[in-house]
Amino acid sequence: MSGAGKSLITAGLLRVFKQDGYRAAPFKSQNMALNSYITSEGLEMGRAQVMQAEAAGIEPSVLMNPILLKPTSNVGSQVIVNGEVRGNMQAREYFAHKKELIPDIMRAFKALSDEYDIIVIEGAGSPAEINLKENDIVNMGLAELVDAPVLLVGDIDRGGVFAQLLGTLMLLEPCERDRVKGLVINKFRGDKTILDPGIDMLTEKGGIPTVGVIPYTRLILEDEDSLSERLEKKQPSKQLLSAIDIAVIKLPRISNFTDFDPFEQYSLVDLKYVSSVHELGSPDLIIIPGSKNTIGDLKWMRQNGLEAAVLKAASEGCPVIGICGGYQMLGDKITDPDGVEGYAGASIKGLGLLPVKTVLAAEKTMTQISGKVEHADGIFKELTGTSFEGYEIHMGVTVLCDTDKKQTEHVSVFTPGGTGFAKGSVYGTYVHGFFDKAKILEGIVRSLAVHKGISANAYTADAVLDYRSLREREYDRLAAVIREYMDMDAVYGMLKEAKVQ
Repeated sequence: MSGAGKSLITAGLLRVFKQDGYRAAPFKSQNMALNSYITSEGLEMGRAQVMQAEAAGIEPSVLMNPILLKPTSNVGSQVIVNGEVRGNMQAREYFAHKKELIPDIMRAFKALSDEYDIIVIEGAGSPAEINLKENDIVNMGLAELVDAPVLLVGDIDRGGVFAQLLGTLMLLEPCERDRVKGLVINKFRGDKTILDPGIDMLTEKGGIPTVGVIPYTRLILEDEDSLSERLEKKQPSKQLLSAIDIAVIKLPRISNFTDFDPFEQYSLVDLKYVSSVHELGSPDLIIIPGSKNTIGDLKWMRQNGLEAAVLKAASEGCPVIGICGGYQMLGDKITDPDGVEGYAGASIKGLGLLPVKTVLAAEKTMTQISGKVEHADGIFKELTGTSFEGYEIHMGVTVLCDTDKKQTEHVSVFTPGGTGFAKGSVYGTYVHGFFDKAKILEGIVRSLAVHKGISANAYTADAVLDYRSLREREYDRLAAVIREYMDMDAVYGMLKEAKVQ
């Protein structure tokens, strides 16, 4: 099912194969996600496969995720094929046409097969979704197309793992069931010996061995979209007197929330995702993240009172940072002349915290970017001159308003090339990954500590890494867990058998 931990199991296997000297690559034929990434060629792919490529020690490529679906509503998505936008489709329309994309999938898979020794394919959701089975191009249908052995992963943390695994096997066709070579129980807490009777029953009733019982492991690695535990409400730190409270607005169509994972390195920082005024409280920093539907999510903030709460907090000195869609919301106005977000000809008033205006456009900006913070005033003034790296991915252009000098005189270029502006303690930028550099992260947390009257020394005790270096450490931790708790001899045996066939 979704959220069983397939993405991280895939990443762990890839890191093990890399450590064992193999050239390995991830593959997911169709990914539905709002967390995406721009490659060095300016093409768009799902971040889960980027994370897995990093685990394998290789450059991310759209070949690893030939189809990306980015939901724009409950029944429609933007369809991206081979890294480029094909347009928006309703679910029924896409299901009617998706088999036409099989040649794109197979070309991508063959290109990877020609270059790598092992490809680890991640499925999507459950392989036994009866309503989706007829036109399946991502689970058992894909396994048949490429003749791959299958590991079935179940999540014991939610309960009912034996029913999950056995029920899935029962719903598979006999030829599909024959492809399943091993079962994996993920997110186990406690003494494994207590599970032994259940595992024996799995083998007896399912006829397939359990090749791994993976313990619940806290890793600072990216999750996929709405099922991420990071988006759940978190209890505040026990060290309330020294904790810095960062609130990320949990927009209905939040995108690239992985931008904020680097803050998890700080033991004394509470980063929470909030969707109501009550949850917001009185934070030390408010972040408005990216959105797949900026106008719709701004309306949502307006209707539930969060807009007013953010404006009140900003007027009282709380710093506000907007990333991508959040940056657009900070401005005076957003217009959608071509109906990019379904509001053809509409114009909506923004939060008015930055004197900028945004015009949404059908052509998507997709590029990697690096540079230095040009100028920052307010609480985060020490960020001026600090280097950053990241990428842009947005449908719209944001410029300063044509207004009197009084409104714009204190505005500064925050990130270069028209990617961001700042005014006082309000900062907006199109740069995803802005917090990935340790010096950016340290500058923000240190400034918040000083502003709150806390000794910054409490926060320098945490050894903060650039996010890329941190992920490398976490991939090795993940691989060590996989080696200890999964039968890698059995996995290699499946690969040898598949190769012989």
